[in-house]
Amino acid sequence: MRILAIIIFLVSYNMLSAQNRQLLYNVQELPQSLLSNPASVINFDKHIGIPLLSGFSVEVGSSGVSAYDLFRSDRDINTSIDIAIAELDNKDYFSLNQQLEILSFGWRSRKSEIYYSGGLYHEIDALVYFPKDIAVLAYRGNADYIDKAFDFSDLSFTAESLSVYHFGLQKQVNDSWQLGIRAKVYMSVANVNSIDNTGTFVTRSTPEGPNFYSHQLRNARLGVNTSGIASLFDDQESTDVGEIVSNAFLSDNIGMGLDIGFTHFLNDQWTVTGSLIDIGFVKHKGDVRNFSAIGNYETSGIELEFPGSLQGVETTPYWQELEDEFEDAVTLEDSLSNPYTSWRPLKINGSIQYSFGEDRGEACNCISQLKRSYKNRVGAHLYSVKRPRGFQTAFTGYYEKQWGNKLLSRVTYTYDKRSSKNIGLLMSAKIDKFNLYLAADNLLEYTNLAKARGASLQLGMQLVFNNK
Repeated sequence: MRILAIIIFLVSYNMLSAQNRQLLYNVQELPQSLLSNPASVINFDKHIGIPLLSGFSVEVGSSGVSAYDLFRSDRDINTSIDIAIAELDNKDYFSLNQQLEILSFGWRSRKSEIYYSGGLYHEIDALVYFPKDIAVLAYRGNADYIDKAFDFSDLSFTAESLSVYHFGLQKQVNDSWQLGIRAKVYMSVANVNSIDNTGTFVTRSTPEGPNFYSHQLRNARLGVNTSGIASLFDDQESTDVGEIVSNAFLSDNIGMGLDIGFTHFLNDQWTVTGSLIDIGFVKHKGDVRNFSAIGNYETSGIELEFPGSLQGVETTPYWQELEDEFEDAVTLEDSLSNPYTSWRPLKINGSIQYSFGEDRGEACNCISQLKRSYKNRVGAHLYSVKRPRGFQTAFTGYYEKQWGNKLLSRVTYTYDKRSSKNIGLLMSAKIDKFNLYLAADNLLEYTNLAKARGASLQLGMQLVFNNK
């Protein structure tokens, strides 16, 4: 069972990754670029997303091992697991991010030249750090680790399902600057998190003591907070699906957030952009359940006592005494309902772009606020997301080409902790007012997905309009 649990964790670990959408960032033809920078340059005057189809994205991957590393044919599974545990550390992580746009719309005010946009999307975001010390203790035991302190702070994870109502605006304030802002209201459907755990477990050699070893639990402070989950496991005949759906649109667990961004035009060909996404929090107070374990404990192992004659005399009820001692020393709570606050993972974007190959067919591209239109764009994009143990960062270089008025392509190369050979491709086509896009990255790994440590897919469709 112990080996099976480790296998399941490592395989799951390989399947998930971070939420960088480098293929959609700063694409002028797509409304989805406004979600990663509210001040992104766009070349249309109105958009209406096809409900539930305007934007879907999912990203999977790993900063650690692949499925191939675990199940390769030239070594047994125990060796593979042992190597994987040795190579991973407590800063390795896996995460999952999925977004589905439910509603999306936007329009440009002719009077003020402000572009307004809004909508509703659902997001699932989860992150688990690899619990190095706990995995070593569970898989290898403590026999070879006498006097080593196993650190419970390695246990750290968060997961959330929420709906996001948003509304934003952008405006070019002068010839050099375009600014944007987006307000958000978060409706949390379900949340679970366990961060900032502390404490150690150590086995020490005590040859002069009552036993050869002493097992010590020191300064333990472990906790798990959940909301929107406890009621699903209450004793009842059936789960109220209608209540779950209603929570997705109007929940007791509400939060507020903000996106801000800018585009700086150095000249007609050079632009610099930046944004801060999801500066926000969620206050959890509905269907909340907290679990905690706090305290210190020490035992020297099993000490059986046989008072008097062995015949007809019961031994000391050791196991019951051991349980009573542990419960007296360590406070266990599993039915608390204390409200708590979770912070959204802050995303930081920055880019520099150079446009070239002037389109002589258009004297002025007034919609995108640039004096000239160009067919080609090259750029560099830096992305970073704040997580409990620091920032996770990725660097992307890209080349984008406009093929007439109907077709756009973007090729990207991304370097991050997961991979140094991540090639991505975006294709966007426009038929009259109908726009369709499809994007995927880590294409070199598609020949053998078992060896892949990451992949992402984004697709969507909407109607886009120009006034002229």
